[in-house]
Amino acid sequence: MDKQKVLGRITGVALSGACVFGATAAFAGEITIWCWDPNFNVAIMKEAGEIYTKSHPDTTFNVVDFAKADVEQKLQTALASGATSALPDIVLIEDYGAQKYLQSFPGAFAAMDGVVDYSAFAPYKVQLMTVDGKVYGMPFDTGVTGMYYRRDYLEEAGFKPEDMQDITWDRFIEIGRQVEAKTGHKMTTLDLNDGGITRIMMQSAGSWYFDENGDLNVLDNAALKAALETQAKIAEEGLIYPATGWSDYVNAFTSGNVASVITGVWITGTIKAQEDQSGKWGVAPIPKLDGVEGAGNASNLGGSSWYVLDSSDVKDEAIDFLNEIYAKDTEFYQKILIERGAVGSLLAAREGEAYQEADPFFGGEKVWQKFSDWLNQIPAVDYGIFTNELDVAVTSNLQSLIDGKPVDEVLKAINDQAKFQIQ
Repeated sequence: MDKQKVLGRITGVALSGACVFGATAAFAGEITIWCWDPNFNVAIMKEAGEIYTKSHPDTTFNVVDFAKADVEQKLQTALASGATSALPDIVLIEDYGAQKYLQSFPGAFAAMDGVVDYSAFAPYKVQLMTVDGKVYGMPFDTGVTGMYYRRDYLEEAGFKPEDMQDITWDRFIEIGRQVEAKTGHKMTTLDLNDGGITRIMMQSAGSWYFDENGDLNVLDNAALKAALETQAKIAEEGLIYPATGWSDYVNAFTSGNVASVITGVWITGTIKAQEDQSGKWGVAPIPKLDGVEGAGNASNLGGSSWYVLDSSDVKDEAIDFLNEIYAKDTEFYQKILIERGAVGSLLAAREGEAYQEADPFFGGEKVWQKFSDWLNQIPAVDYGIFTNELDVAVTSNLQSLIDGKPVDEVLKAINDQAKFQIQ
């Protein structure tokens, strides 16, 4: 079934411009929402609001578009000062920062486990919004990861799509050597000043920078050690097309310079924007860490969720809205997948027609179905409250490992820097 036929089965038309809707005898308030990215989060929330007001015509919505950094600054300032009147009713929070807000400001957010059926969502998303047995937030988009690869380059080097399935990082490196030797293309691109690939590798083994008690987990972290060693090996082998910053990183694969890129599903739209490359790409699970207990081929990078402020005058209405649309409406998820490339974390949405679509750009693969299958395999980890600080410590010391410093000394340097940063 083509895109237009699928869209034809999905009700609702995306709103543009000001977001004012209307709702039911039960609720009659205005819900103010803070989020970022007008073409993704903002547009999706406006769509959700329009659907809700079909059955609740007295509810109105005010979706406020800020830059991500501004949302975080305004939220932090208001919570720290206790100025609850300055807060919205619903706010979008990046998953890596959720625990920081929940633990730093107890009582600021409304627990929703009495209303929402959290068993319907990917377990890792629920884990990151849970504190002391209470669950806060409405799981939204996922950063489920994949290995996007150039079919044409791999074929030229003698590899078939099946050769890319469920491989290890050591095998990835072996393939990379042959790809460069036979095609002249680097195997992948990495920005070694960005901690994203380290996070992908760690979470694929069910590990993080912190343990279940929130204590630093660096010195004896087998997954982190393997992640650093793997990146150093890829760099030492000369398989990386270097990137500094986001533009360089994107250009490395959109321009055809590399044979693969390993990142979150949200990059799909950027890859598909290169129409001249249609049919030349494939998608496979990410490689798994060699020799690490519990390591697998599924992980996550990024993603965010919606949170209701406990001080909201329309708290119950806001929770009902999120529950009705984001926790139950599977057609909504089909629509935002097609129109925005948003892969939600509601597991039931995977059965929809949009997820079954074969994509000619990826050689006829059912790309969305693959990502939705991997979604349920992502290990749940505790992101803690200092992920960003640990990223800085890791990226500050990774180059020394590449330059030959023993890995245990590098881990100690990371640990020492992190302890200083988070004290």
